[in-house]
Amino acid sequence: MQEIRLQKVIADAGITSRRKAESLIVQGRVTVNGKKVTELGTKVSPSVDVIHVDEQIVETGSNDKVYLLLNKPRCVVTTASDPEGRPTVMDYVKDVPERIYPVGRLDYLSEGLLLMTNDGNIANLVMHPRFNVTKIYEVKVFGAVNQTILSKLSKGVHLEDGLLKPKSVRVIKQLSGKTWLEFRLTEGKNREIRRLCEAVGLTVDKLKRVAIEGVSIQGIAPGKYRAFSKSQLLRALGMNSDGTKSNKQSKFVSEKRTVNLNKIGVQPYTAADDKSFEKFRKETYYDTAKTLQEARKERILEEQKAKRKVRTTTKFQRSKTK
Repeated sequence: MQEIRLQKVIADAGITSRRKAESLIVQGRVTVNGKKVTELGTKVSPSVDVIHVDEQIVETGSNDKVYLLLNKPRCVVTTASDPEGRPTVMDYVKDVPERIYPVGRLDYLSEGLLLMTNDGNIANLVMHPRFNVTKIYEVKVFGAVNQTILSKLSKGVHLEDGLLKPKSVRVIKQLSGKTWLEFRLTEGKNREIRRLCEAVGLTVDKLKRVAIEGVSIQGIAPGKYRAFSKSQLLRALGMNSDGTKSNKQSKFVSEKRTVNLNKIGVQPYTAADDKSFEKFRKETYYDTAKTLQEARKERILEEQKAKRKVRTTTKFQRSKTK
């Protein structure tokens, strides 16, 4: 009888990722045959043992593996549910019968490529830093990025959780008052790009994940998803099922050329690290987005009231003419 690590069984059942499953075990939220288990080395027999997570039974039978690439819209949370009632990524995959979960996170104001699956092994390959999976982001910041600022971003910064340093960063477009940057990361620490930018005095206006290795959101509209087979996904990631690099590695090649800052010289725009841009940072954006959503709801309600009034008036006029 084959025994498997408990966190792998939970992940393979589509409950959550393996890393999150480990956290649930340590927190004492998992039981095996009625007994609480908190040791990560625990092994179980899926065909025999009864496993519960938060008092809900884990279905350990065979289930179809699902691999989706969702283009997450802005102002959507990357969780199964939200106590504040905000839309979640699960709202966009309601037609998927299997229980799937997001791999990694994109924060509320970020958008772009999000892998969703019920395959714990694939989730681990994409998430774990030791597999060196490159994630590519396009980031718009306020102001003009000069060579000094770009050098600071490239060197990285030391914060409380260690060094935040991109694999690479380059300017891909310079607007009159904003700059588009491309970041490539392999670690994927929490809010890494936003914290790195803020540490060198920059304010992020827009953040979009455009690719993971050779998997891109090209051709996928915001709020829509594309289904992949496991072999297609692994091929696009340039990986074998054990996490080793494939002989046929797939890489995302951007069509956007690098802006040569030395060539364009001094720019007649406010530098991106000017403190005047700090008022546009995430906390303010959240309040602004919430205000816009409320205003939109009110506008829709007013439009509905106006339509009902027109229908009522028309109906009354017709009754008078009869």
